[in-house]
Amino acid sequence: MIAIDTNVVVRFLVDDDHEQFRRAQRVIANALVFISSTVLLECEWVLRSVYEYEPRDFVEALRNFAGLEKVTLEDPELAATALNWHEQGMDFADALHLAGSAGCEAFLTFDRRLASASGRVGAIPVRAP
Repeated sequence: MIAIDTNVVVRFLVDDDHEQFRRAQRVIANALVFISSTVLLECEWVLRSVYEYEPRDFVEALRNFAGLEKVTLEDPELAATALNWHEQGMDFADALHLAGSAGCEAFLTFDRRLASASGRVGAIPVRAP
């Protein structure tokens, strides 16, 4: 198994540089690949800020990518929860942080929007420090 970086995933998803797309495609088709949760986080940022992906487009692209036969996510349950919450309107980074904190008593933040969003998705309690 080999780990791949954000730029390999993004090239595979957007095909904006055909040579790099073909190289990424070849790796993903022929090797078992590992995607860390931090790569997922960075992918969302790049796809949103550079390629102007809407949340639904990002969720669909990542679900399809994660479903490929040779792709293994670091924490599939964490990713699935974060994608579900992102689909429900939560910022993806916040969703990933909050999903990764499952089992904790609470998640402390100064972010009032996150506190409000967490209640809508049934996450652990979020409150101010």
